[in-house]
Amino acid sequence: MSHGYYDPQHHPPSRQRRPANRRDDDWIKALLHRGEIAHVATRWDEQIFQTPTSFWFDEERHAICFHSNLAGRVRANVERHPGLCLEVSEYGRFLASNDPLEASVQYRSVIVFGTARVLGDPAEQRRALAGLLGKYFPQLALGREIMPIGDAALARTSVYAVAIDEWSGKENWAAVADQTDAWPALDEQWLEFDFRPA
Repeated sequence: MSHGYYDPQHHPPSRQRRPANRRDDDWIKALLHRGEIAHVATRWDEQIFQTPTSFWFDEERHAICFHSNLAGRVRANVERHPGLCLEVSEYGRFLASNDPLEASVQYRSVIVFGTARVLGDPAEQRRALAGLLGKYFPQLALGREIMPIGDAALARTSVYAVAIDEWSGKENWAAVADQTDAWPALDEQWLEFDFRPA
């Protein structure tokens, strides 16, 4: 089935289809710095594998760092196919609509396309792990509250750096979803109601 409005053969993968939702590089960097979880998609031949992970955006080296088990799906996939895609997002309210196709959610997201490598240099490994710890536990210091990252610790994990090839950022943080005149309007209470589970 062909869709005239979007053809992946003629659109860069990092180009957002809706220009009004596109965000610039500074916006993308800010979300990557504060984002809490990345969903990383790797593959083994044709089988896609996605996993959530903590991550650190190394702006100086234009890379994203994370770590996983010493052996496992992520490590095997990256060694076989280093190209990957990862997503970082934030969500707000669910937005009700009287049109079933307009019911929506407030969101901000970044998609990154890149090439991953397993870090082998202990200095690079320690730098990446220190970046991760500094992001998630800024009140705790290595060598003070947290034990220094020794060789034994490095031998128990796989540390990755994803060189960023392309990225895109998009945001739709509308206050309300679009409504249709072809059906009775929703009561005002539903337009401000928080539908998220308690």
